[in-house]
Amino acid sequence: YKQAIMNNTKPKIRLSPFFLVMLSFVIIILLGSFLLTLPFANKDGNWGSYIDALFLATSGTCVTGLVSYADGVSNHLTFFGQLVLIICVQIGGLGFFTIFAFIVTLFKRKIAFKNRYTLTQAVGGENMNKVKTFIRKIILITVTFELIGFGLTLPVFYPVVADKGEAIWLSIFHSISAYNNAGFDLFGNVSLIYGTGNSVLDAVTPFWYNYFLFITMFLIVSGGISFLTVIDVFNFRKKPKQWRAFTKITLITSFSLIIIGWATFLLTDAIKAQYAMTPLDALFHSVSLRTAGFSSYDQSHLSFQGRIFSCLFMFIGGSPLSTAGGVKVTTIFIVALSIVQYLRNKPLVCFNRHFSNKTVFKSMTLIFIALMTVLVAFGVISGLEVNNPTIVDSSDILFECFSAFGTVGNSVGITSSLSVGSKITIILLMFIGRLGPITFFQLFENNTVTQSEKTSLRYIEEDVSIG
Repeated sequence: YKQAIMNNTKPKIRLSPFFLVMLSFVIIILLGSFLLTLPFANKDGNWGSYIDALFLATSGTCVTGLVSYADGVSNHLTFFGQLVLIICVQIGGLGFFTIFAFIVTLFKRKIAFKNRYTLTQAVGGENMNKVKTFIRKIILITVTFELIGFGLTLPVFYPVVADKGEAIWLSIFHSISAYNNAGFDLFGNVSLIYGTGNSVLDAVTPFWYNYFLFITMFLIVSGGISFLTVIDVFNFRKKPKQWRAFTKITLITSFSLIIIGWATFLLTDAIKAQYAMTPLDALFHSVSLRTAGFSSYDQSHLSFQGRIFSCLFMFIGGSPLSTAGGVKVTTIFIVALSIVQYLRNKPLVCFNRHFSNKTVFKSMTLIFIALMTVLVAFGVISGLEVNNPTIVDSSDILFECFSAFGTVGNSVGITSSLSVGSKITIILLMFIGRLGPITFFQLFENNTVTQSEKTSLRYIEEDVSIG
C-alpha cells in the first residue's frame, strides 16, 4: 500500500479466491431469482413472488431441493422456468468457477501463475501445474455420468409419456438433478413416492419403478463421492492400495454410512404397524439423505427416532470436492478416528498416514460451528412460526433446518407454509451449508496470522481440568 502511494498509483485490491467463489454463487442466485419471477417462467402467466423465486434459486444453486411452491416445480413453472432451475443446479453442483475455468482453458493455452493459483484454490485442486487437466476431468466426469443417467432413465418414461419430447426432458432433468444431489423432480409435490396418483410415476410398472430408484441411487452416490475419488478409482494404472488416503476414507465412510442408515431405518420405520417402510425405501432413504433429497417415502410418516437419525445423516452429508453438502464424511472420519485413537492412547495414524492436529481442530471447529448455526436457525424459525397451524411438532422445524444446512431437500411438508422471515432464514442456511465447509475456513485462514507466527515465542504448556 505504501509503495503504491509513493508511485502515485492506486493500491490493487486482491480478492481471496474463496471470496470470489462466494460472490459467484450470490450472482447466480440473484440472476436466477429474477428469471424465475418473469411471467413466462410461471404457468399462471403472472409475475411470480420474488421471495419464492429467491428461495428456489438459492435451493437450486445450492443443490438443496427444497421448494416453497405448494404445487411443486412441474405444476408451477413453465419449461423456461424449469430450464432456469436446472441450469442453476448444474452451475451450483459444479461451481461457477469450474465451468468458467473450463471455458477459459479451451481458448487460452497459457494461464498466468496468479490466475492458476486462484483457479486451483477455487476448484479445490491439488496441483497448480495440473489445474487445467483437473478441471477438464471434472467436466468430463460430470457429463459422462449425466449422459449415463439420461440413457438409463429414458426407458422408464419413454413408453408411458405420450409426448416423447416431455419424456426426454424428464430424463434430462432427473439425471442432472440426481447426479448433482439436488433432489428436484417434475412429479408434482410427491417427489418419487409411488401410488400417489401421479400421472407419470403411477403409469410405470413396479419393476421399472424399482429400477428407476436404483438408477437414482447410482447417480446420487456417483455425484457425492468426490471427483478426486472417481479419478482415483478409474485410474486403472493404480491398484486400490495405491489410492489416496482421501479416496479410501471417502469410500469406506460413505458406504459404511449407507449400510448403517439402511439398518437403522429398517429398525425404526420398517417394522411399524402403520406406514411401514419397505426394505428398498429404507435403502433409498439412507442414500438420498446423503444430500440428495429425493423421497420414495412420505417424510411426515417418519417415526421420531427416524427423524433424529435422518437429521444426523443430513448433517454429515457427502464428500468434499463433490456435488454434496453437509460437514462431509472426511470430517466425521477424522473426529471419530481422533476419539478412538485418544482412547487407545495411539497416534493419529490410518492408511499409513499421520493426520495433523490442525486437521483435527479444523474438523471439530467445523462441526461445532455447523451445529450452532443449525440450532440458532431452529430457534429463530421456532419463534417466527409459533402460531403456524401447519407445524404440529417442533421436530418438523428441526428436520427442515438440518435438511437446508445439509443441502438435502427432504421435508415433512411445511416449506410452503413458512413465513417470509423463516424462508429467508432457510435461504441463509442453504447458502451457508453449500459454501461453509468449502469456503469459510479458507476465507479466514488465508488472512489470519496467529501470534506464534508473528514471533518465535512459545508459551509454557499447561493442562486444564475438563469434564
